[in-house]
Amino acid sequence: MRRTSKGRHAAQAPWHRRARQAVHRSLRLRLVLVFVLLALAMAVTFIGGVQKAVSVGWREAARPLLVDYVDHLAREVGSPPSIARAQAITTRLPITLRISGPTVNWDSQPDAPRPGWARDSGWHHGAGGEGVENLLLRTTADGHRLEFGLNMQTWQQRPRIAWITLGVLLLLTALAYLYVRRLLRPLDDIRAGAERFGAGAFDEPIPVRCAHKPDELGQLAATINTMGGDIRQMLDAKRALLLAMSHELRSPLTRARLNAELLPETPAVDPQRQALLRDLGEMARLITDLLESERLAGSHAALHRESVDLVALAREVVAELGNRHAGAAAIAIHAPPGLAPVALDRARMRLLLRNLLDNALRHNHPFGQTSGNAAAAPPELRLQLHGDELGIEVRDYGPGVPPEHLAQLAQAFYRPDSARQRATGGVGLGLYLCRLVAQAHGGRLELRNAEPGLEVRVVLPVQAR
Repeated sequence: MRRTSKGRHAAQAPWHRRARQAVHRSLRLRLVLVFVLLALAMAVTFIGGVQKAVSVGWREAARPLLVDYVDHLAREVGSPPSIARAQAITTRLPITLRISGPTVNWDSQPDAPRPGWARDSGWHHGAGGEGVENLLLRTTADGHRLEFGLNMQTWQQRPRIAWITLGVLLLLTALAYLYVRRLLRPLDDIRAGAERFGAGAFDEPIPVRCAHKPDELGQLAATINTMGGDIRQMLDAKRALLLAMSHELRSPLTRARLNAELLPETPAVDPQRQALLRDLGEMARLITDLLESERLAGSHAALHRESVDLVALAREVVAELGNRHAGAAAIAIHAPPGLAPVALDRARMRLLLRNLLDNALRHNHPFGQTSGNAAAAPPELRLQLHGDELGIEVRDYGPGVPPEHLAQLAQAFYRPDSARQRATGGVGLGLYLCRLVAQAHGGRLELRNAEPGLEVRVVLPVQAR
């Protein structure tokens, strides 16, 4: 629910804020923007330099040519001005012509506004200080005034080069983005590979593009693959060491338990004998859990699936826990009527239920003791079937776990001592084994604070028998 509300809030943000966040989070977009800005800066600099060069050489080259050509057009109009020749000139050339004088008054575009330089009496000189009359204004011998200008309608009817330029720029930007995306595609492979290595899956290495001659990203992928191989070897060596130690400890532990059983059951010795047997039993269970965790974590783990009645199995586990916890019999088991057996590994499911319920009994408040505003209730076990998924939920009514510890709670040998004391906790293998059992069945383990207490949920795919 929290993620959904967060995503809805992000979708309701203004478009410019979403665009800024997308650019900030995407290396591809930033590189494309850098390329586009660089191209625009180069284009502006080049065009500005060309314009500056042309403006500097205007008086030496273009201005004399323009003056000479306007003189030629004025002579072609004649004196007195001929309206027929003026019309022929404006038809042939993209210019306008206005004739004013004592006998002839004619305008090629009477509805068009006069040029700004003609209306504004304050602009009489060009860039070179010469009068504008020497450029576009001429006076005939009989006193008529000729005003030449550009026909803007002709220019507006032509294709707009700006739109074509913009389209080409967008096309180049799209091509640059596609190229940058292809260039940085190995980053996605590297991120996915790093996530697999972090989850302990080392079977699939990161693909290296052009492995015979890799670029910088290819070299990075190869280096991470080498690091993943080294980590895998270290983990395999650790597992082998734990398995060897666990196997070696079983023989002396069995002999110690046998010797403890042979101690006399006298009133003076029996308390120490029972305490020793309990300690030896805890050590035996610890070694069993270590062996089982390494089997499940290894690539050779295999399940022996059979038809399992989870309700009956849960009652058996509760009965077994009654020898260690006085309140085990009060555990409430909730299951839908007629829950069909499912194909599971019976031994591993017994281990999962035992660890979940044992963990709940350890950390639940004593029954009847007040927890907050109400008396603490016994732990609960819920079995739920939703479509093709089976849910196993175990909840206690204890102090719960600080939120910052939830993500690490199912890791091996992890114990949030600030929340659960050593006297009430194990060695940190219970929930880790539950997670391995769930993953071995193709499922997952989820933890959350139920307030009060901790709720552990295991979701398994159903294979009905």
